[in-house]
Amino acid sequence: MPAPGETAPEFSRMVDAGKLPGAPLAIAADQGEREALTKRFGLVAIDRLEAKVEFEPDGADVIARGRMQADIVQSCAVTEDDLPITIDEELLIRFVPESTPDEEVELEAVDCDEVPFSDRFDIGEAVAESLSLTIDPYATGPGADEARAKAGLLDENKAGPFGALKNLKL
Repeated sequence: MPAPGETAPEFSRMVDAGKLPGAPLAIAADQGEREALTKRFGLVAIDRLEAKVEFEPDGADVIARGRMQADIVQSCAVTEDDLPITIDEELLIRFVPESTPDEEVELEAVDCDEVPFSDRFDIGEAVAESLSLTIDPYATGPGADEARAKAGLLDENKAGPFGALKNLKL
């Protein structure tokens, strides 16, 4: 349940940390959830979003391992043409019990991929967030180089930090 002022996640699948599924859990976003996530992530479309996840208790933590698959359509960063993209990514998420406000917490580098929970955690939202991390915000399609050339934009090799030095003669 969202906190006051927060909206509910678009793709929510709650798991009780005390009653973890014994078999892999398969989840898939329905059309309404995909449409909401499309708007959230600034995509043209999400045609498929699904995951199969196994849960393993690790003390008070829960480790979720599995695979996420998605078919998305995003806009080319240069031409704005539609780019269909298939995503097939491994998932590894550690859900950790929330710390109490009075408790001092020291974070290490490995803690950045941890998701806090109380009694239940939302594997659907974790999958949606994992999808958002796989989206290349600067994806370009086959017509991007031609569009850059027509606009008079230099490619990275010519415009990079050493591009101007290539024209200097000794």
